[in-house]
Parts: sequence; C-alpha cells; structure tokens
Amino acid sequence: QAQLVESGGGLVQAGGSLRLSCAASGRTVSSYAMGWFRQAPGKEREFVAAISGLIGSTYYADSVKGRFTISRDNAKNTVHLQMNSLKPEDTAVYYCAAATRPFPESITTIRGYNYWGQGTQVTVSS
Repeated sequence: QAQLVESGGGLVQAGGSLRLSCAASGRTVSSYAMGWFRQAPGKEREFVAAISGLIGSTYYADSVKGRFTISRDNAKNTVHLQMNSLKPEDTAVYYCAAATRPFPESITTIRGYNYWGQGTQVTVSS
C-alpha cells in the first residue's frame, strides 16, 4: 500500500513559480510511474505531468509544456513538479499519483494510477 504526501502549494502571483513535492512511502518512485493531476473548482481532474518508472520518460499536458518540469529524487523517494510562469488558469488542487507499473498503458490518464495523495492547493493571482 503506497502513501503519498504532497507539499509546496500556496498563493503566488501570475508569472511566479512554485515547486510541489510528493513524498512516497510503500512504493519506490524510481520503479513505478508517478504523475501529477489537478482539479479546479467545477471541473474534472486533469492530467498535468508524468514520469515513467525505470528510464524516467516524461510526459506533459499541452497546457503546461515548456513551463512545468517533473522530476524525481530517488534518494529521497520524492517526485517534484517545478512550475514556472504560472497563470491564473493554473489555479487548482494538485494531486500526486502512483501507478503499479513502470509504463502503464494510460500514463496520462487517471485510470493509469492506483494511489493518490490528498492534494495541495495552488492559487495564482492575476
């Protein structure tokens, strides 16, 4: 059973940066795919970024490509999401997710993941 704890959310002005972290226990982040999703009020949860297990291939939603970077720290068993050039439309609760395989077929969709964190709020003011 994996446990995921997100941190690093907060309030930032448009154009600013935040770094989210996801500390994992019960699951080795280097061996399994890890993802970040977000959910804004009144909207469905959507894919943001993912990193595969083993070789660490990365995947991004078009809306964040070039601004967000997903990475992992194997020594700390933690996954990060560096968010730059933030926009008001990035405001959402951000969730960390863990898969049970290194290359799940649906790595960019919710069904590719079995474990979820509690979420961290990111608010970008204009």
